[in-house]
Amino acid sequence: MKIHNYSAGPCILPQEVFEKSSEAILNFNNSGLSLLEISHRSKDFVKVMDEARALALELLGLENKGYEALFLHGGASLEFLMVPYNLMKENGKAAYLDTGTWASAAIKEAKIFGETVIVSSSKTENYTHIPKEFEVPTDANYFHCTSNNTIFGTQMKSFPTLSMPIVCDMSSDIFSRTLDFTQFDLIYAGAQKNMGPAGATLVVIKSSILGKTGRNIPSMLDYQKHITAESMYNTPPVFAVYASLLTLQWLKKSGGIAAIEKINQAKAALLYAEIDRNPYFRGAANEEDRSIMNATFLLENEANAPVFDTLWKEAGISGLPGHRSVGGYRASMYNALPIESVQVLVDVMQDFEKKVAETKF
Repeated sequence: MKIHNYSAGPCILPQEVFEKSSEAILNFNNSGLSLLEISHRSKDFVKVMDEARALALELLGLENKGYEALFLHGGASLEFLMVPYNLMKENGKAAYLDTGTWASAAIKEAKIFGETVIVSSSKTENYTHIPKEFEVPTDANYFHCTSNNTIFGTQMKSFPTLSMPIVCDMSSDIFSRTLDFTQFDLIYAGAQKNMGPAGATLVVIKSSILGKTGRNIPSMLDYQKHITAESMYNTPPVFAVYASLLTLQWLKKSGGIAAIEKINQAKAALLYAEIDRNPYFRGAANEEDRSIMNATFLLENEANAPVFDTLWKEAGISGLPGHRSVGGYRASMYNALPIESVQVLVDVMQDFEKKVAETKF
């Protein structure tokens, strides 16, 4: 049976990435060595790192525009710490938009370094929407936002124009939709959503914003040191970087971000149309802020959950239960999820509708 993987992360990746990665584990570049045992300083892997960094910038349209791409350790959670360390001045201030669990976690880390202003928050509404009207202090050293909120199924559709650096956590929607990425001065994303396996974090940074804090930054947390070392300051996560390169190559071959965005929009439209049509379901997030990556939805009657759960499991669907903060269900439709898998879920929802209706008579 084909498994339809809706996991929120680590998540589905293209089949060809699994195949090429498995080949490299056995014999990388016909070297007779496994990818898991080669030196990160070998010519073969240095080429992988260089190509991955260059391709990330190319896909985002940021090549030759003063940006650097890094593959680092620690996931997005370490970036919550590294961002203020590198951008918040001594006795400085940072501005944050609170749109979900991970935005809140980033705020917690920033508060360690100095004044952290929450310009707006949707926490009291359980993060069901993206705040629209807010003012950012003009003396803030940077503004931080989270573009897509995996747990709650919301996504920012627009971003403010500011005179300060804009930092964006794009962990769960990077490479999924076209944006003017030059509006951001620093983008970070854990690989395990749209880019590769867990273990690597992509950081794209405009180098001109660095070196202005007056802080003494520990070497492993200093973006400039990682830039100077070309993302090789210490041993990088070799396998995760290689699999990320394969995924980026797949994306480029598929037509790039613009092409995958059309597919992602079609997938989201198909599922949301069924959520809105079917009387036994309702969306968890406000309609105008719905994410095209993570669709969150609830049963109108939780007593029917055993019936629905049986149906989607029998159909080979995996990873559908929602996060405990929201409950219900969460369908994560990352780049590699085919629209055929979305149709399977829609078919299950329609079958569920018929079965529940029949039991009422």
